[in-house]
Amino acid sequence: MNSARPASDAIATALDPSTDLTFQLPDPEDADLSEFEFQQQIETAWQVCDRFDLQTDIWRGRILRTVRDREKRGGDGRGTGFLNWLRDREITKSQAYSLIELANSADTLLQEGLLEPESVNNFSKRAFVETAQSAPEVQQLVSDAAQRGEQITRREVRQISDEWTAMTSDLLPTEIKEKAANNTIPTRYLAPLVKEMEKLPPPHQETLKTEVMLNPDIDTLKQVTAEARYLAKYLEAAVQVQALNSENLDLEQALEEALRIGCLNATADLVKQASQLEQATAKLYSAWNQINKLAERVYVDSGSSTPHLRNLLSHLDPLTNQTLEVQLGDPESPLSHTVRLRLLGIEESSGE
Repeated sequence: MNSARPASDAIATALDPSTDLTFQLPDPEDADLSEFEFQQQIETAWQVCDRFDLQTDIWRGRILRTVRDREKRGGDGRGTGFLNWLRDREITKSQAYSLIELANSADTLLQEGLLEPESVNNFSKRAFVETAQSAPEVQQLVSDAAQRGEQITRREVRQISDEWTAMTSDLLPTEIKEKAANNTIPTRYLAPLVKEMEKLPPPHQETLKTEVMLNPDIDTLKQVTAEARYLAKYLEAAVQVQALNSENLDLEQALEEALRIGCLNATADLVKQASQLEQATAKLYSAWNQINKLAERVYVDSGSSTPHLRNLLSHLDPLTNQTLEVQLGDPESPLSHTVRLRLLGIEESSGE
C-alpha cells in the first residue's frame, strides 16, 4: 500500500474542497435575473456539490478499505470487527463495498497514469463511476477529455463509449461505421444494437449484420435492434419451457417462420409467458401441497377447545381442496369472478 501514498497525497491536495464550497446561490425572487442566468448559476453550484460528493466518497472508500484490511490482518478471519465498525456508523455492507470499489477505481486510474489527480474535479460522481466501469479504451478516451479540461458528465461518458463501440465492434458492417464516422448516423443508435446482438448465436448475428449492411439507415438500425432484442428473448425463454422440449419441434424453423410473417415480437412474448406460466404452476403446486400439510397438522392439534382455529381451517377449505377456488376482485363488484383450478396429486396425475 505504500506505493499508493504519493498518489493519495497528490489527490488530497487536488481535491481540497475548502475553496469549492464558497459559492452563493442566486436569489429566487430576483426579478432582474434572467432564467438563463439563474439556471446557469444553479447548474454551477450543483456541479460543485457533485464533485465534492465524489471526492468525499472516494476518501470514504479508502477509509473503509483501510479498516477492512486491518481487520483481515489482525481480526478473527470472519470480518466481524469490520462489520461491527460498519454497524456502529450505520453503514450497510453493500454501501461499504460500493465505496471501496469506487476508491479502488480511483486509485487504478491514478496509479496507471490514465488520470491526473487534479482532473478528478472535472468529473461528476456518476460520470466517474461509469468511467471506472467502462472498458479500458473508453477509460483512456474519457481521461484524455478530462485532462484537456472538459467537464465530464454521465452523458459524455456514454457518448464516448457509444463512439468507441461503433468504431470497434465486429458486429457492425463497414458501411455503418463509415456513416457513424462522418456523423451521418448518430452513434447512440449503434451501441444498443451491438449490446443486443452480443446475446445471439453467430448465425443470427450474421443475418442481422447483413440486413444492416443492405440498408444502412436509422430506421433499419431501430428495426434490427428490436429484432435482436426479441430474438434474444425467444432463444433464452425457449430452452426454459419444458413443453417445448420435444424432438418433434424445431425451434429454429419456428423462429424463421415467425420472422417471415412478421410476428417475432408476439412469438417471443408467447414463449416468455409460457416459461413464466410453467414456473408459476410449479410454485402453485408446491404451495398447495404445503398448505395441505400445514392444515392437516393444525387440524390434528386442534379440537373442540379451539373452535375459532377450526373455523379458520374451514374458511381455508377452498384453497386446500383439489378444486382450488380463488375470488378475483372485490366480491361486491359486478366485475368480480371466481377462478377454479383442478389440482391433482402426483399419484393421480401419473395414473391418468
